[in-house]
Amino acid sequence: NGVVEVGHVCFSPRLQRRRAATEAICLLAAWVFHAGYRRFEWKCDAGNAPSRRAARRFGFAFEGVFRQHMIVKGRNRDTAWFAMTDRDWPEVEAAHRAWLDPGNFDGEGRQRARLGDLTAPTVARAEAEHAGG
Repeated sequence: NGVVEVGHVCFSPRLQRRRAATEAICLLAAWVFHAGYRRFEWKCDAGNAPSRRAARRFGFAFEGVFRQHMIVKGRNRDTAWFAMTDRDWPEVEAAHRAWLDPGNFDGEGRQRARLGDLTAPTVARAEAEHAGG
C-alpha cells in the first residue's frame, strides 16, 4: 500500500530530548520517502500524551482515534493515528534540517528555534486538509 508505520518507539532516557533522537526520526522519514513510500504513520495509545506531542513535533499530522482498537493489558486501548505524506515531506524535511543545523544551537547546546514551531505550519495544513477544511 505504500505505507510505513513506525511503532513502539522507546527512546532511552539518555536519548530523550536529544538531537540524536530527532535526527533518527528524520533519517527514517527520509528513507521512507526516498524509497518511494507515500505515507509514514505514527500510532500510539491515545492516552500517551508524550507520544502524541512527539508525533506532532516531528511533523506527523493527527488523523483521528480508533476507539477500542485493541485490548492491551486487559483494557480497551484507543489508538491515535498520525501521518505524514510524500506531499508533506519536503516541508517537514526542511524544518528538520533547519532545526538540526548547528547554527540553531547556542554554545551551550540550547535550541534557538523549536522543531514543533518549524513543523507546525505543515501539520496545521495537513490536519485542515484531513478535516475537509
